[in-house]
Amino acid sequence: MIFPAGNFKFYIASKPVDFRKGMDGLAAIAMNEFELDPFSGAIFIFRSKRSDRLKMVVWDGTGLILVYKRIEGMEFEWPRIADGVISINKSQFEALFEGLDWKRVTARRISRPGLV
Repeated sequence: MIFPAGNFKFYIASKPVDFRKGMDGLAAIAMNEFELDPFSGAIFIFRSKRSDRLKMVVWDGTGLILVYKRIEGMEFEWPRIADGVISINKSQFEALFEGLDWKRVTARRISRPGLV
């Protein structure tokens, strides 16, 4: 996959959605259930009941884009099923999309250098 460049916000819907929905239906979920703007340029990630599939919706300024991925021979690492949405960073998104445990990806703590 060509990973998105730029400063995107990433949101995961933690509850599975009906995978018969297309981009308009998923955008409606983002707007009505999560009270987020699907036309803000953020990337909304949805899971199916089967843990091996995801759909993403993003507005690129000219139209909605829908990405569908089925991972072969394994399952995606998802948050616990609950109502609501979870915000993740770009590194966590990249790990999720590759089928890795995105929850183990954290920002490196860099301490401020001292004067010598």
